[in-house]
Amino acid sequence: MPAISIGSLTVRFGPRVLAVDDFSLDINEGDFISIVGPSGCGKTTVLNQLTGLLPPQEGTITILGKPPHEGNSDLAYMLARDCLLPWRTALSNACYGMQIRGMPKAEAEAQARELLALVGLKGFEGNYPKALSHGMRQRCALARTFGLKSPILLMDEPFGALDAQTKLALEDLLLQLWEKHRRTVVFITHDLAEAVALSDRVIVMSARPGRMVADVPIPLARPRSVRELQKSPEFHEIYAHVWEELERGIQLSGAPAQTVE
Repeated sequence: MPAISIGSLTVRFGPRVLAVDDFSLDINEGDFISIVGPSGCGKTTVLNQLTGLLPPQEGTITILGKPPHEGNSDLAYMLARDCLLPWRTALSNACYGMQIRGMPKAEAEAQARELLALVGLKGFEGNYPKALSHGMRQRCALARTFGLKSPILLMDEPFGALDAQTKLALEDLLLQLWEKHRRTVVFITHDLAEAVALSDRVIVMSARPGRMVADVPIPLARPRSVRELQKSPEFHEIYAHVWEELERGIQLSGAPAQTVE
């Protein structure tokens, strides 16, 4: 049984907006899947359907064999913004989700300290978000997300607002954490290079209404280094193929090419 199964998902907003049309996707346990497509094509809408934040419409969805519902502990959702609570320290923010799910405070803090060390924030546990850089805040959010120990991670452009150097560092960090814990990941991004570097498969969507254009396997060997992949001819060949599929989807929908990276 796939970890996530989506069958003929169709989502409408009001009578006039068809956001996602007949979208089907199966994701196996432990896979790292990226979804790319033009802005407004319904990528985040698909994630929100998985979480149960949007009510079900047409089609079927199962998460580990069960229908989606709000508060599903099998899912952890990392947004583009870090969403750290300003009145909590880095340590307190990192263990907040664990405490919400009922873990004793001492145990949650011990696990949060370990994760903060893994993401390079050892020594910053007592800092409040205002005293952390944007990249450090995202590291803290990453620690909080992995601390939930959910078997499925949903990540909606978590590194999209970072500078290039910090972004590469956090991509490599995410790969290291994923290699260690092997969670199932659904990763939304506009950055095709990021999608190819991180993923087992890249799902390409057309402009609205979002339909699947291609399901591209990424046969690059693991473990990977995002930095080292920049030197790989195979990486650039796959990137070019994904770009061609994305352009095809844009042409089919008549959307402007400048809406993607």
